[in-house]
Amino acid sequence: MTEDLPTVEPPEPLNGTDGLFGLSTDAAHLNHGSYGAVPLPVQRVQDRLRAEHELDPDDFFADLPARIGAARRRIAAELGTDPDRLALVTNVTEAVAIALDTVPLAPGDRVLVTDHGYGAVTRAAARRAAEAGAELVTAELPLDAPDEHAVREAVLAAVDGRTRLAVLDLVTSPTARVVAGPELLAELRRRGVTTVVDGAHAPGMLPAPVDGAADFWCGNLHKWAFAPRATAVLSVRPEWTDRVRPLALSWEHDRGFPANVEWRGTCDYTPWLAAPAGFDVLRELGTGRVAAHNAGLAAYGRRVLAERAGLTPLPAPPWAWMRTVRLPAGWAETEPDARAVMAAVRERLATRVAVRPWAGGGVLRVSAQVYNRPHEYERLADGLAELLKG
Repeated sequence: MTEDLPTVEPPEPLNGTDGLFGLSTDAAHLNHGSYGAVPLPVQRVQDRLRAEHELDPDDFFADLPARIGAARRRIAAELGTDPDRLALVTNVTEAVAIALDTVPLAPGDRVLVTDHGYGAVTRAAARRAAEAGAELVTAELPLDAPDEHAVREAVLAAVDGRTRLAVLDLVTSPTARVVAGPELLAELRRRGVTTVVDGAHAPGMLPAPVDGAADFWCGNLHKWAFAPRATAVLSVRPEWTDRVRPLALSWEHDRGFPANVEWRGTCDYTPWLAAPAGFDVLRELGTGRVAAHNAGLAAYGRRVLAERAGLTPLPAPPWAWMRTVRLPAGWAETEPDARAVMAAVRERLATRVAVRPWAGGGVLRVSAQVYNRPHEYERLADGLAELLKG
């Protein structure tokens, strides 16, 4: 369901958010969903960890696996899942690669993706299918479908007896739509389809987001959970943990999952160790207050883009912290054109947004975070109205 567009009003800024981030004031940062922004208190925790690392590298690495395990247990508790089936990784792209390398495929099998999927993940699925002699099948989802039912039916219509693997988003990156809901995952499991869920946007935005129905579930912590970048999680159902294939063998390989996935030698583990501090910031601000603020502000942003710039609002769940609008036909219909529109918004309007190509008119996505203010969306809308005239 989507909210009634005309009634959306902007929320009041939350107390305690001024000065919480080190973002430049020279631009409006309306693209939190892509790269996130690390609160200053979390940056300071990571800075202390880096300093500790450099004071005595041997001592730092001596008990590092145990410290990683402790951080994982804290993160698992925040996500409402079992730490023994959760591994820390750098990002969802890496997590999906591990899952794809673990699931056996044979010639003639089919791998299902959707046309709303994240580009790098879809490419990884295509490569894995090609290597196995399998077929990649793309389910086309209705861009303006009013609810999850139409999306679910579109996915299931693309499933047949040869479908072995489905790679689906929980919340799609370009369009902020829900795909891998509980009912769809349950039905795919009933049909014998292994599922990999890209939950990149779920941690921090959703309470207890890890869905046990998925065979593999992954999510980024650097987006909405305020963790340093290069922090994500891979959750694996118990029947798969002994079969997980890490991307590289390590000294921790014989310990099995999750240690065999987490250890990668002399890498920088400070983002993972600092990640629990991001959840501390969320709690101090009030998780419910943050959720209400961000969802309300994102909805307001979509409203002003529709009203002032004449753009077509696209459906989104009312709790999402991102919203999308459709650009006019002829705008951002190819990847180069989408990049050009994004660059024009960045350079001429001093605003950061995400634009993805779509036949018939590209899709522009805005995010909302506690550092954003209503006037930033209003200025973007007015600027887009002028930009699109040219």
